[in-house]
Amino acid sequence: MQERRKIAVAGATGRVGRHTVEVLEAAGHEVVPMSRSTGVNVVTGEGLSEALAGVDCIVDAASWPSPDQEAATEFFTAASRNLHEVGERAGVQRIVVVSIIGADRFSTGYIASKVPHERAMQAGPIPVRILRAAQFHEFVPPFLEWGRQGDVIYVPEMRTQLVAARTVAEALAELADGSTPASEISAATIPEIAGPREENLVDVARLLVARRGDSVRIEGVSDPDDPEHALWGSGALLPGPDAVLAGPTFEQWLDSTT
Repeated sequence: MQERRKIAVAGATGRVGRHTVEVLEAAGHEVVPMSRSTGVNVVTGEGLSEALAGVDCIVDAASWPSPDQEAATEFFTAASRNLHEVGERAGVQRIVVVSIIGADRFSTGYIASKVPHERAMQAGPIPVRILRAAQFHEFVPPFLEWGRQGDVIYVPEMRTQLVAARTVAEALAELADGSTPASEISAATIPEIAGPREENLVDVARLLVARRGDSVRIEGVSDPDDPEHALWGSGALLPGPDAVLAGPTFEQWLDSTT
């Protein structure tokens, strides 16, 4: 029988965090949801000592809401420092962190901010396991709204292997629940998780608007002024050969949510 653990989840109300809370609770663990709405701020440290009292493991699923690289980097590094400092005093045994596939290939934007996040986490005193994930299915609807201009939505030409946030949460929970020995947590290889097949963001965007019955037109774009534009279409966001591939596909996910 699996040992019941006390696990804190940073970013507990976010896309992955809320699923992580549900998965861990369903497995019988005591979960401490950490977010500003629960009185915990991982950047300022407010409420952190109280939240981590008696906690065995922290799952860091916190995210920054804007694509600004500098602001995101400051957020992640400050949060990492606080989670380690307060967590060490509380006796936390491990930290599990969600990152992004291809982060080490980018030099600008939000994706690039995950590399200093990973480094800050790995530099701390508590053993850390990082899981790099592909873009989430849930990422597509807000992305369409960002690119909407009247009756046209401009979508980057992006190769990706979309994965459900719930699927990522299940993988994070497995790393957090103690089934992976602590001696393996600091392994140099960073595991990856992605959806079952490669997708083109333009294609899934067209599928989504068709399902909605929206008459808006989807236009694929590639911005030559973006220093990373070649990476979006070259497969830099695709998983490596050793990645775990898990469903549902984007179409199956749509079937279950619409």
